Amino acid sequence: MTPMPAHQTAIHSITHDCRQEVQTAAAAKTLALGLSQFLRQHPTQHLNIALEGELGAGKTTFARHLIQSMGYVGRVKSPTYTLCEPYPLNLSDAGPTITAHHFDLYRMRDPLEWQEAGFAEHFDAPGFCLIEWPEKAEGTLPSMDIQIQITAGQTEEERIITLNAYTDPGQSALLAQKAIHRA
Repeated sequence: MTPMPAHQTAIHSITHDCRQEVQTAAAAKTLALGLSQFLRQHPTQHLNIALEGELGAGKTTFARHLIQSMGYVGRVKSPTYTLCEPYPLNLSDAGPTITAHHFDLYRMRDPLEWQEAGFAEHFDAPGFCLIEWPEKAEGTLPSMDIQIQITAGQTEEERIITLNAYTDPGQSALLAQKAIHRA
């Protein structure tokens, strides 16, 4: 697993110590509230979010909780074989629909594969891209606004989830979720 590039320094971080699945879901829901608030205030904005952790750490589980907490009602599938699953999200009754693009690059053999598949256009669309295994496309992905680092604990349900913001929009989304969580 490759961490965020050394030239990027987190400007804001939040850590969740999750001992049960319900706490992982709560951490994802809190982030979902912050992302939703940020994207409602900036409906044309796009965020790139790296989702990192060892195999089996709970990346897809966290992604599922996050996307469903943002209002997606259907089944959130692992994009392991499709590489990308899009999820339309309506953040408010009056607001436009945005899309969460969930990528799983684990099976990629070459960093250029995602570009050849035509996925680059998703990185400019209003909403966000959530990328599992971003190191598989290292050097070809745009810079990340937020990094979600998941470290597995002693049991299957135990995780340390660290959220790092690397850009001002990423920081705004994390601060929004922090403010909502305190309210």
